[in-house]
Amino acid sequence: MFGNGSKGPRKGKYHQLPYTDYSDSDSSDGGDDFISQQVRQQREQLKKQDEGLEMLSKSADRLGELSLNIHEELGHQNKLLNEMEDDLEKATTQLDFVTKKTRELIQKSGGKKNFLVIVGLSVVVIVLVLLIIYT
Repeated sequence: MFGNGSKGPRKGKYHQLPYTDYSDSDSSDGGDDFISQQVRQQREQLKKQDEGLEMLSKSADRLGELSLNIHEELGHQNKLLNEMEDDLEKATTQLDFVTKKTRELIQKSGGKKNFLVIVGLSVVVIVLVLLIIYT
């Protein structure tokens, strides 16, 4: 759509017209009549329009290049987001597996009551070890 020059000729690109001398060469004796004044004004207007079109063409080219860069960056970001989503799905699956195994282990060890007794005794052991170390 908005390719650069290395991808071949682009359709619809504006081309600058050959340079035209916009100086007033019609008035030879310095006495301008109405027609020569109108011709000079038209030439000046054409020159301003040519300059404006040239600036517009350059702006359109820059905008095209910018939009291509944005498109490429969005594609890259989209790829990264897809990879991150895949990694998140894997981590969620693994976490579900670990959670399921932990529940099974708790049930095999006698339920929550025995699990809480084990955790409580572990905390007591840790406290006793800390008291022994600091006294």
